[in-house]
Amino acid sequence: MKVSNHPNWLIFSRNSMSDNDFLRVITYVNIRLAPFQFSLHKDLLNHRDISLVLFFNNNDIFYMMNIYSDSSQSALKYLKDTEANFQNILIITENFNIRDNLWDPLYPHHSSHSDDLFIIADWFNLGLFISTNQVPTRYSDNCQEVNLVLDLIFLHFGSDEFNNYIIHLDWRLASDHTPLTIVIPIVEEHIQTKK
Repeated sequence: MKVSNHPNWLIFSRNSMSDNDFLRVITYVNIRLAPFQFSLHKDLLNHRDISLVLFFNNNDIFYMMNIYSDSSQSALKYLKDTEANFQNILIITENFNIRDNLWDPLYPHHSSHSDDLFIIADWFNLGLFISTNQVPTRYSDNCQEVNLVLDLIFLHFGSDEFNNYIIHLDWRLASDHTPLTIVIPIVEEHIQTKK
């Protein structure tokens, strides 16, 4: 996977160890948020399919986790086995590769992998949030295959501003997945000094 650079975005991804070690998780943060001092932390969670990004706000540390879960759910198994349980994770998002009727009304079954996903989210005091426009997040090139809901967002409980997100069908371009966006209002403090 080639990383797309853009002057308006900070990019966080692991380095590939070899030609066969493809990047599957990349986190983009708008450059306007650079004063929050974002950084990638492999020291806390070291898995090729997990991107844990730290940032500061009012001298407190917060985290965002981006996950790609392959067909064997190795990233979820890693999280469950390590029992990673640190505070201040605000969001876990991305492609979990789990079909479930909990988030896809067109799919009639429940997956046991969803149970693991909810256990992990519960450790971090996060809950599943449903998009304001319930549409598939992965689109097939084959008209014989159904479009799926595989990309999800888990957000911190009790935060009023984290109450919905949007799936941007018009931003999909050449990808088979649609971007998920959430707007987090940030209040800038202006400090006046006396002369």
